[in-house]
Amino acid sequence: MEDPVIRIPPYHYVHVLDLNSNVTRVEVGPHTYVRQDHERVLFAPRRMLVVPPRHYCLVLHPVARGPAGAVLVDAAGQARLRHADLEVRLAREPFPLYPGEEIQQGVTPLQVVLADTALRLRALLDFEAEDGTRVVAGDEWLFEGPGTYVPRKEVEVVETLQATVIGHNQAVRLRARKECLDRRGARRVTGEEWLVKQVGAYLPGVYEEVVDVVDAYILTDKKALHLRATRTFEDERGRVRRTGEEWLVTQAQSEAYIPEVFEEVVAEVTVTTVGPRQYCVVLDPVGPDGQPQLGQQRVIKGERSFFLQPGERLQAGIQDVYVLSEDEGLLLQALQTIKDTDEEGTEVTRRAGDRWLARGPLEYVPPAEVAVLERRRAVPLADNEGIYVRDIRTGKVRVVTGQTYMLTEAEELWEKELPPAVEALLAAAQGGTHGADIGGRSSSSPDLGVPQRDRTRAVTYQVPHNAAVQVYDYRERRARVVLGPELVVLGPGEQLTVLSLSAGRPKRPHARRSLCLRLGPDFCTDIVTIETADHARLQLQLAYNWHFEVPEDPKALGRLFSVPDFVGDACKALASRVRGAVAAVTFDDFHKNSNRLICSAVFGFDDSGRLQQQVRFAPNGLVVTSVDIQSVEPVDQRTRDALQRSVQLAIEIATNSQEAAARHEAERLAQEARGRLERQRLLDQAEAERARRELLELEALSAAVESAGAARAEAQARAEAARIEAEAAILQAKLKAEAIAIETEAELSRLERVQAQELRAQRARGEAEAARAQALADVEASRVREVAAALGPETIRDIARAGPELQVKLLQGLGLQSTLITDGAAPLNLFATARGLLGLAPPPESPAPRGPAP
Repeated sequence: MEDPVIRIPPYHYVHVLDLNSNVTRVEVGPHTYVRQDHERVLFAPRRMLVVPPRHYCLVLHPVARGPAGAVLVDAAGQARLRHADLEVRLAREPFPLYPGEEIQQGVTPLQVVLADTALRLRALLDFEAEDGTRVVAGDEWLFEGPGTYVPRKEVEVVETLQATVIGHNQAVRLRARKECLDRRGARRVTGEEWLVKQVGAYLPGVYEEVVDVVDAYILTDKKALHLRATRTFEDERGRVRRTGEEWLVTQAQSEAYIPEVFEEVVAEVTVTTVGPRQYCVVLDPVGPDGQPQLGQQRVIKGERSFFLQPGERLQAGIQDVYVLSEDEGLLLQALQTIKDTDEEGTEVTRRAGDRWLARGPLEYVPPAEVAVLERRRAVPLADNEGIYVRDIRTGKVRVVTGQTYMLTEAEELWEKELPPAVEALLAAAQGGTHGADIGGRSSSSPDLGVPQRDRTRAVTYQVPHNAAVQVYDYRERRARVVLGPELVVLGPGEQLTVLSLSAGRPKRPHARRSLCLRLGPDFCTDIVTIETADHARLQLQLAYNWHFEVPEDPKALGRLFSVPDFVGDACKALASRVRGAVAAVTFDDFHKNSNRLICSAVFGFDDSGRLQQQVRFAPNGLVVTSVDIQSVEPVDQRTRDALQRSVQLAIEIATNSQEAAARHEAERLAQEARGRLERQRLLDQAEAERARRELLELEALSAAVESAGAARAEAQARAEAARIEAEAAILQAKLKAEAIAIETEAELSRLERVQAQELRAQRARGEAEAARAQALADVEASRVREVAAALGPETIRDIARAGPELQVKLLQGLGLQSTLITDGAAPLNLFATARGLLGLAPPPESPAPRGPAP
């Protein structure tokens, strides 16, 4: 059962519900409340709300108060509420919450608005401000610091604004949220943007918002700013800029530039520096009126630094001035009619399309009206070098050799084309291939792996010794033959004759290419298949020695190249003669007389029937001087077997005869060797007997000497041994005496050191004991002094008197006048004790007899 008595402490309250009237009232303390039967206390005593200074709270559904501040009640006695309303309560006395009131926001400190800070406020309800201004719902304004903001129920805080710090070379970009007046008094429309460049803290207005903080572009003598107008406006200098107009801002106009709102930074332009020996060509330059001159060019020579204006560009970047030496020149062409000076200083008129050559030494900067076609250098040529030069006016080509030559303005280098086979042969000749021949290569790809040559250089070929080269001029339609060693320089219309020769075994046509014709003497090898009269097929390998007969008349040298493949033709002709001669004889006759038969077939016989020494081919002067049969092999297997058997039989017969001769010679040599060996054995035995006799004589002499020496050595050894033993005994006695003396001295020294050590140890122990006793005494004395000093004289006196006084009080408590307590172990002088107990003076000092205690 609830206690009807409720004690409400100070600054506390309770809500009491009257069950009869259903009205809740507030009871505040300090108060002792006695609950009635028809009443109910809704909660235990609660502490009142305390709003300290500089704080506030929000109360929802506050009670209505009269003009005097009293709470209004209705007819039933219930406190009247302002439903759905708010009340801001600031610092006041502690107050209770009436029934129906709720805390919307607890006790909260008042917001302190610092300097350079503001609160953006918005009115929720229409109200009249303290200064009489009528505020409409939706209005916004700023509460700028420093100050303390006191909230109102009609106003909400939208946000807290911080001032933007504008530094040097900075600006704040602002945008108007609606039509307003900025802080300078200028009217701004919705969405308009502007810049504030004043250094310091800037707090935007209520209808202003900060878009960005713009940093200035620092301009130097090496950097400028390329700007573009996004719309038509008037800049700070009062100049009207059209939409899309571009211009340049340099350090001369402003060291630090902040782009305006309607200015767009296209790029940062770096300075263009032209050195003392440099120049550049500017395309579409900007004229004095600031407009680009489209299609124009301007040449700027160094030394100079400048910025490219918008729309300008360099034709080929910064170029070096053409510095020409004595052997250099520039091929120039006029793009339009200009006035110029020639090498002699005379003024000339250059028409558009004219070409001329500026020769060094000089420094040349081409004007905008002149194009540099080519930079030429004089070509130094040795006696065996040359270049092909073509006149562009007439088209004629010539060869220039053996001088340092520079092309004129009407000349150009001409490239001479050669067949791929000739290119390959020339490359092989320059690479050191012997004879400049190429064999075993397909004619369809003769230039495979051939290094590229300079086609403008004159084609040269070194004719080897004892060789000939044919050069054909297609313009003059004549040929010339050059004998080696010689250097051939081809003219513009000349070509080298390529020889396509047979090679291999047997000979294959077009197997080898060559530029030169070897004159010999040389040899060639061929394999010829023949058939005898008895149809034995044989394969011969023949080697021919040959050379060319060189005519003395230079005009007749052309016959050397009359036969393109002299090797194939000669081998075919000689093989035909051999086959014809062998076909008329049998195999046995050919096997026996092969050399004579082949030589007679090749060379033939003269009118007197003698074998000729050579055979001559009249068309080209080829002479074959000898023929060598290197091998003969049957083609048919049966013939090869028969020939092999006959050869083996001949070899066997020869071998047997040689074995018999060798056996007879070996037996003869063996008999001679046995005779010499027996004679040598006899001589060796006689020499051995003579040596044995000398040995026995030496052994007898050695035994006699040995016995005499042994006796003499034994006697000497005994005498020496006795002498050594005596000396050893004497030395041993001396050493023993010295050892005893040393031992005695060592023992005495040891005893002395031991005694001295013991003496020092005893002295050290005595000193240590004395020091220890002294230290203990000092410690004890110091402890006593410190204890006495700590206790004090009065405390010591009290301690000394505490025992007797306690005894006196104890005796007084027991009712005893005097007592003596002893254990009987220590004798006491009862006479002296009695005198003491009686308070009498002690007797004169005299020896007092001691006796046992009763």
